[in-house]
Amino acid sequence: MSEGHIEVKGLRKEYGELIAVDGIDFTVRKGQVFSLLGPNGAGKTTTVEILECLRTPSAGEVRILGMGLEQSSKIKRRVGVLPQGFNAFDRLTVKENVDYFAGMFDDPVDTEELLRWVKLEKRKKELFKNLSGGMKQRVGIAMSLVNDPEIVFLDEPTTGLDPGARRDVWRMVQGLRDQGKTVLLTTHYMEEAEALSDYICIMNKGRIICRGTPREIINEHGADPVAIVKAAGDKGLEALIGRFPDCSLMEDNLKVPIHNSRRIADILNILDDAEVHYDEVIIKKSTLEDVFLKLTGEELRGGEEDEE
Repeated sequence: MSEGHIEVKGLRKEYGELIAVDGIDFTVRKGQVFSLLGPNGAGKTTTVEILECLRTPSAGEVRILGMGLEQSSKIKRRVGVLPQGFNAFDRLTVKENVDYFAGMFDDPVDTEELLRWVKLEKRKKELFKNLSGGMKQRVGIAMSLVNDPEIVFLDEPTTGLDPGARRDVWRMVQGLRDQGKTVLLTTHYMEEAEALSDYICIMNKGRIICRGTPREIINEHGADPVAIVKAAGDKGLEALIGRFPDCSLMEDNLKVPIHNSRRIADILNILDDAEVHYDEVIIKKSTLEDVFLKLTGEELRGGEEDEE
């Protein structure tokens, strides 16, 4: 197996006749944000729980920081976990919660400094139950970092958060990478995965069906860019259909696939010659979400996976 902070070879997990994880291989490099994506039931949660030493694999080899899963007690001292649906002690303050978890380790980080890093120093005396969803996730991230871990597992860290709180979590993930920490992320927000990930594996039905950087995956599996000519209407379609038979009309907007950049100038020249009035032209490129839907035929949904 090649060197990495996380190395997985032939990993398999069975629950009776159900094969939740079907012989997968991947390596997570030091300092990467590595995203494991898939629709509900794909096997990603089971995979992550095996890596967190919470489940035992049926077959295959897993090494975390060079150690096998039989050394789970040592592994747990060197990783941090923010589980899906994280919660803490409602009637303890922010600092009391973080201090409680820090007390489980022999050499924890300074919790005051940690609270400053997650921007909770002004809320440290507030009861956990009174915090917003975004603030609670910050507490969870702080608690996952009390042992100064080398690897941080973040399972759906922004589910249910408003856009501002989500961006705050994004900045923290980027900050962890800047510190040289390895982050394994699961998320059902494709925009999030595309913005944060250095490397992505997409799972479906227990297998990895696609892997690479976000740009590599989009370039390999995405469709050609499309020009959307807003409010061009039937007159625009009539002007273009002879030259571009693959164009179509959606409501009042023209949709024209662009196989090369010259097409854009040709489209605008034809519309101008035909005196077609339009509002604007938008170039839409394939996104990670487009590729995900193409490969899996399913949308990502938040919530627990039904894998067992």
